[in-house]
Amino acid sequence: MAPSHLAVAVLVMAIWGFNFVVIKFGIDSMPPLLLATLRFVVAALPAVFLPRPDVPWSRMIIIGMALFVGQFAFLFPALQSGMPPGLASVVLQSQAFFTIIFAAAFIGERPKLRQLAGVIVAAAGLFVIAMTVGAGFTYAGLALTLAAAASWATGNVMMRKAGKVDMLPMMVWLSLVPPLPLFAMSLYFEGWPAIHAAMTHFNAVGFAAVLYLAIPVTLFGFGIWGFLLKTYDAPTVAPFSLLVPLFGTVSAWLVLGESFSTLRIAGMALIVFGLAVVALPLPRLLAGRLRGHS
Repeated sequence: MAPSHLAVAVLVMAIWGFNFVVIKFGIDSMPPLLLATLRFVVAALPAVFLPRPDVPWSRMIIIGMALFVGQFAFLFPALQSGMPPGLASVVLQSQAFFTIIFAAAFIGERPKLRQLAGVIVAAAGLFVIAMTVGAGFTYAGLALTLAAAASWATGNVMMRKAGKVDMLPMMVWLSLVPPLPLFAMSLYFEGWPAIHAAMTHFNAVGFAAVLYLAIPVTLFGFGIWGFLLKTYDAPTVAPFSLLVPLFGTVSAWLVLGESFSTLRIAGMALIVFGLAVVALPLPRLLAGRLRGHS
């Protein structure tokens, strides 16, 4: 992977890691499905100025339903159903494993042995981190978060099949898909009184959460993510999301005052090492270093 692409991938993971703190603040201000609806209303606004990508509407709807509607229709309620933000940031990254499995099953992208080894090491890091989180979460929250991860992975694979497109317009136009289904779900599950109360008492925290989720997370983050999936195979790109818990725990410590043990730090180190095995050409680098000393 090119160094510039590596750097921007890590930046996106930092933005997505902080995302869980922002969501927590946002759902304290309004119902979760309404927050998800407003996020995509704002993210879709640039569609007025950007041409629609040369992708059939049927495929765009399928991608939008998986990547955005499915993922966030499960994730936001999970955080309201007793799933702590730190644990959610860990469990959601099972999408990396779902992506590799789905890509192998449906589009024939077979992971290399080195990539599998790196994913196993990083998965061990996730397991170690998950061991450090208290038991204060519900089975419903866990199931919803896993469903969000599977939806994200489905969207990743469908994005690979969309052809060569400019990813910023693609993300903007995909953002046209979620508002209506998410608002319908908000009406059904959360009810008009809760929606009306949230909109009539809309505050600065809710406004900032919507803007952060719409612009850095959705437009920039998913735009870069889609670009990377177009440039590299899924087994190379998907494990980068394993850095999200690293940034998620750091941001939770800085903003929410959460603390973590030596065991959690060890888990973070495993994630970084596993990602390096997957993303960096370590055998070539080592061979070059040995030639340089010969």
